[in-house]
Amino acid sequence: MRRKICIVTGTRAEYGLLYWLMKEIQQDDELELQLVVTGTHLSPEFGLTYKQIELDGFVIDEKVEMLLSSDTAVGVAKSIGLATIGFTGAFDRLKPDLLIILGDRFEMMAAAQTALIMRLPIAHLHGGELTFGVYDDSIRHSITKMATWHFVSTESHRKRVIQLGEHPERVWNVGALGIENILKIQLLSKAELYTELKVNDRMPLFLITYHPETNGVINVIHPLLSALERYPNINLIFTKSNADNGGRYVNEVIEQFVLKNANAYLFNSLGQLRYLSAAKHAAVVIGNSSSGLIEVPYLKTPTVNCGDRQMGRECPSSVINASLDEKSIYEAIEASLKFNGPYGQIFGNGKVAAEIIMQIKNIPSYSIQKEFYDL
Repeated sequence: MRRKICIVTGTRAEYGLLYWLMKEIQQDDELELQLVVTGTHLSPEFGLTYKQIELDGFVIDEKVEMLLSSDTAVGVAKSIGLATIGFTGAFDRLKPDLLIILGDRFEMMAAAQTALIMRLPIAHLHGGELTFGVYDDSIRHSITKMATWHFVSTESHRKRVIQLGEHPERVWNVGALGIENILKIQLLSKAELYTELKVNDRMPLFLITYHPETNGVINVIHPLLSALERYPNINLIFTKSNADNGGRYVNEVIEQFVLKNANAYLFNSLGQLRYLSAAKHAAVVIGNSSSGLIEVPYLKTPTVNCGDRQMGRECPSSVINASLDEKSIYEAIEASLKFNGPYGQIFGNGKVAAEIIMQIKNIPSYSIQKEFYDL
């Protein structure tokens, strides 16, 4: 009998990272892919990105509605409650043998806590990482303790998961999932990208994604926009912020900026092909998305990382950090435009999905039973 492997996805970025793993499971004769879609995938405000999942050839087994029309802490906390109720019904109907959860977002906290109570075994991807500027940091470590098996992106992350009490035999350093996309996807040429985005083909572009810092002052985006106003002859390509508390405010401010600046464009979602192509052809990637630290260096594009959201995360020398003030961000952008390498590639060789599949197939039986591993 095929083992039922359930994957939960709640955001465009996370789905892009999971794509090749989902394909590998889908094509494996010994495994059955179950797919639960939630979060911003189901929101018109964020582009109804579940449609792209279906266009990519996946069958969505369950849709869990959870987002309220609020970006406050109260709204997010209530969304977690709604998600927990929704996941309870979905998991009861699907009865998966193993649940695979990526990362650290509040949608995944709801899925993990539901699975724990329902005694569904969890494999966790990208544990052991640090992001001090957001409460995702605490969520990530909490999911580590609810999961039984762990697939991490660097050796230091593996050691940190073990430090949290997980047995070394259940923690594998497989590298970062997103690197596989870069190696396997045929990216758009610069001309194709500019045609797709409908931007000025005589100007270079900056790719910008900015999310709230949920452990700090969540609405600080104005210094970034002030710095970007100094570049009227650059295509400024924004992708929307996520559904964290403060995210809708950030998007509203960007929308007003785009209305006032003819060289600025805002996209609900670029999708992984256009996003990675834009990152490849950009003069610089700017903001505070983890992709700027993990995937973008493999495309040989410099990154300006703004603020504290990603503080603590490992990154190569092509990532230039800036504080959240106009002068610091402008100076970091200018430094990045002069950056001439090297581009460190510290997150593995991109052969991730096959390694994860091999390990989950080699697990004799799935269980939530585990001990605390003392150092």
